[in-house]
Amino acid sequence: QVQLVESGGGLVQAGDSLRLSCAASGRPFSTYTVGWFRQAPGKEREFVAVITRSGSRTSYADSVKGRFTISRDNLKNTVSLQMNSLKPEDTAVYYCAASAWFTIRGNDYDYWGQGTQVTVSS
Repeated sequence: QVQLVESGGGLVQAGDSLRLSCAASGRPFSTYTVGWFRQAPGKEREFVAVITRSGSRTSYADSVKGRFTISRDNLKNTVSLQMNSLKPEDTAVYYCAASAWFTIRGNDYDYWGQGTQVTVSS
C-alpha cells in the first residue's frame, strides 16, 4: 500500500552531518507512523527514531538523542533524518519503515525501504 525509498547516505568524517530522506508513494504517508532503523555489519537491526502521523510526537534511541532529528512533510510524502555530530559507531545501513501504530519495534513495521549506506570515518 506504500512504497518507501531512502536517499542521502554517503561517506563522511566524524563530526560531519548528513540528512537522510524517505520518500513514499502509494497510500498517503500521513496515514503512517514512520521510523528509522539501522543495521551495522554483524549486528542486529536497531531502532533509531520514530515520528507519529501528524509529527506531533517523536522518540529517539539514547545513542542518537540530541544529535539526530526526525521530521516529516506530509504534503511532500517525505520523512527526514537530520544527523549531526556523526560518530564512527553510526556507520550502518539506514532504513525507513512505515507502521499503522506508534512503535519502536521493528517487527511491528509493515513496509520497509531498501536502505541507504552511511559510513563515518574516524
